[in-house]
Amino acid sequence: MGLRQAIRLRRERRQRQWRAFRKRRQLKPVADRTAKIGARDVIVFCTLRNERIRLPYFLRYYRDMRVGHFIFVDNDSTDGTRDYLAGQPDCSVWTTKASYKAAAFGIDWLNHLLRKYGTGHWTLTVDPDEFFVYPFCDTRPIDALTDWLDTYHLRSFPAMLLDMYPKGPIDAVPYREGQNPFEIASWFDAGNYMISRNRKMQNLWIQGGPRARVFFAEDPAAAPSLNKTPLVKWQRGYVFASSTHMILPRGLNMVYDEWGGEKASGCLLHAKFLSPLSAKVAEEMQRREHYAGSREYEAYSARLETEPDLWTKWSEKYINWRQLEILGLMSKGNWA
Repeated sequence: MGLRQAIRLRRERRQRQWRAFRKRRQLKPVADRTAKIGARDVIVFCTLRNERIRLPYFLRYYRDMRVGHFIFVDNDSTDGTRDYLAGQPDCSVWTTKASYKAAAFGIDWLNHLLRKYGTGHWTLTVDPDEFFVYPFCDTRPIDALTDWLDTYHLRSFPAMLLDMYPKGPIDAVPYREGQNPFEIASWFDAGNYMISRNRKMQNLWIQGGPRARVFFAEDPAAAPSLNKTPLVKWQRGYVFASSTHMILPRGLNMVYDEWGGEKASGCLLHAKFLSPLSAKVAEEMQRREHYAGSREYEAYSARLETEPDLWTKWSEKYINWRQLEILGLMSKGNWA
C-alpha cells in the first residue's frame, strides 16, 4: 500500500470515529448493565427495529453458544422490542428515534458502543436474523474459538452470509415466536457465488445466492454483498466502514489465505426469508431508511408478489457446519 493510500485510509478511519462520537448523543440508555460484563466475555452487538418475534430464539441461540452479554440499539420500535430486551438480565439497551440511514445504517451507533464497551473483548456484531456458525460449533462454545484465535494472534474472523429459505412460498408457514427459524427456512444455494477482491480494503467481495438469482436476476452485480467480518477482538481505533462487510484498519479484512492454503472461516445463517418479511418490506418501503434508497426492499416487494418461492431443484437442505465445509462455504483451517 502506497503512502498516499495509507493517509487516505487513516483519514477515513478518523472521520468514522468522529462520526460515531458525534452520534453518541442520539442514544439514550434504557437498561445499562455493562458493569456486569466479565473480563473474558464475548459480547454481541446488534441494531434492530420491530424484531420482537425473533428475539426469544435469537437470545437462546447465542446464550447456548456462551455469549456473555448483549448490547442492543433499538431504533424506535413499536412492537415491544425495547421493553422485552430491557427485561433481560444479560442485555444492555439503548434507544434512538434518529435516522438509521443518517447514522450510516446504524453503524455509527455501534461503532461508538463497540469502542466504549467492546474494547479488549471479542465482539460479535450481527443482525437479529443472523446466526453465527463456525467449525465445531456443535461441540465447542464460542470462547473455545476465540481462545484459539488469541493463541495464533488473529484479530478477526470472517463469516459468509448464507441466505436460508423455505420450500414453498415464504408466507406459507407462519413463524412462531421462540421457534428455530431453520425448521422452516432450511434450504440454501450451494453454488452460484461470485467472488472478487476489493483492493482498497483488501477484503473479498462475495455476491450470489437466492437474492442474486431471484431478486437481482437482471443485474447480479447489484445484489447485496455476502462477505462479513462479524467476530473481532475490538480495539479503540477500530471502526466498521460498511456494516460488517468492511472494517478499518484494513488489515482486519485480510482473513483469507493468499498462498493457496485455507484459513478458518464461518457462516452467518440468514433467516430473513420467513413470514415476518412481508410486513417488514411494507414498513421499509414507507420509511426508506435502507441502503441505496431501499433498493433491496424494492426488489423484494416487486418479486415476492410474482415469485414467492425461492426453492429450486438445485437447493440444498441444511444439515450442519460440516456440510458447509464440504461445500466450500466455510473452513476449519488448521483448527482441529
